[in-house]
Amino acid sequence: MFAEYLDLDATALAALVARGEVSGVEVLQAALARLDEVNPRLRAVVFDWRESALEQARAFDALPRGAPERSRPFAGVPLLLKDLGQDLRGQPATWASRARAGVLARDTSSVVQRWLAAGLLPLGKTNLPEFALKAVTEPALFGPCRNPWDPRRTPGGSSGGAAAAVAAGIVPVAGASDGGGSIRIPAAYCGLFGLRPSRGRVSEAPEADEFWEGASATHVLTRSVRDSAALLDAAMGASPGDPFTVAPPARSYALEACTAPPRLRIGFSVTSPLGTEVHADNVAAVERTLELLRELGHEVEPAAPAIDGEQLAQSYLGIYYGHVAADLRQCKREFGARDQDFELDTRALAAIGESLPAPAFVELRRRWNGFARALAAFHARHDLYLTPTTAQPAARIGELDAPPWQHAALRAVLACGLGGLLRRSGTVEQLARANLARTPFTQLANLTGTPAMSLPLHQDAQGLPVGVQFVAPWGREDLLFQLAGQLESARPWAQRLPVAAP
Repeated sequence: MFAEYLDLDATALAALVARGEVSGVEVLQAALARLDEVNPRLRAVVFDWRESALEQARAFDALPRGAPERSRPFAGVPLLLKDLGQDLRGQPATWASRARAGVLARDTSSVVQRWLAAGLLPLGKTNLPEFALKAVTEPALFGPCRNPWDPRRTPGGSSGGAAAAVAAGIVPVAGASDGGGSIRIPAAYCGLFGLRPSRGRVSEAPEADEFWEGASATHVLTRSVRDSAALLDAAMGASPGDPFTVAPPARSYALEACTAPPRLRIGFSVTSPLGTEVHADNVAAVERTLELLRELGHEVEPAAPAIDGEQLAQSYLGIYYGHVAADLRQCKREFGARDQDFELDTRALAAIGESLPAPAFVELRRRWNGFARALAAFHARHDLYLTPTTAQPAARIGELDAPPWQHAALRAVLACGLGGLLRRSGTVEQLARANLARTPFTQLANLTGTPAMSLPLHQDAQGLPVGVQFVAPWGREDLLFQLAGQLESARPWAQRLPVAAP
């Protein structure tokens, strides 16, 4: 491993390769050395494509200096893909489920094609919870992924493996997606920058027109703001068959990230929309951010959009249940999966979805319009909305598992085909809401389709990262990148490495 590897972001690595100071093989070998050093303990990477990656790196190094491939913005930089929605044709696409073990991708995802076109070199795939359903990454298929800052804790989910890999220095950038906070939550727990783009900004082709009714968005996890900005420049845009086209930004996001924002009016809240507890460290992170924002000349005031948090949670969970049920049906139909091939929690969520009447599903989906209108009214008065990213510190591995007696009860109910009873009793919904109470701030951006980011500006008394979240109006990633670049310059974080990492 060359000495600088752990200190460099993707932009800096690409510049070294472009100048010929290091080769593509040397960069890849540094990534592999770090992978071999930390992954046995962290279990961040679950598919290792080193042989094909080395072959591609050697082919790249053999190109003449003037070859077009060498001028790509991230030529020679290794990348990890999330094992859901980021497919490379012929490679595994398991979604961390035994029901899909052995399934190979039929196509290369549009976003992966664009990352390849930018010169990134796929090294493998990262760990995630089964079907990306949780804010912790502890799938039965791959085993739990651990946080490099404290291996006793979760890196979050569902892009937990991606966050752990970037935070531990295996790669400078990893693919991620966010259907309820799955980019921002791991970013907050692992000390990274994580931006969830606007609905439609990055194509989900060919797997879907919109994942989760448009609640989910695809991007990356990075250490630096500039990497995230440049990679959104590379990945954004519609594909043939997408339901709508988002107008491109007036300027590149890479330029926005190094442009100071105007004086912003920022509304903030540290109150959970569910009325649940917010940890003192997460409140303090927002308070310290407010001090910094005032120093930088921005106007801040307590304010929140006029949205019923309980109704938003109900709407989110209803769509969540319905899609889990549809995913299980698809696995059974296309791959011959059986009930025992799915984790018990997943089966319980699907059973609730199966019992949810179609009119109820539609009513829950229609509420999204009201949430979006209310947030737009808020943004008519405030440029951005600031909250904690999460309400609680990262849970310990296994902390959120249901107790054995509850698993036994679930098995009995599922064996009798009584999914409706689960929905009426509220047992599984109580479990889901208990988990949601730890991360109640992120779902707003998903249901409204707006861009949001988590910044690792602060650490708690134990030295663990604590994230803060900013939500912007739909299509205004430029504002987020401007502010993120300014805050990163004022309080740099990219050189902080986890002291607990092996």
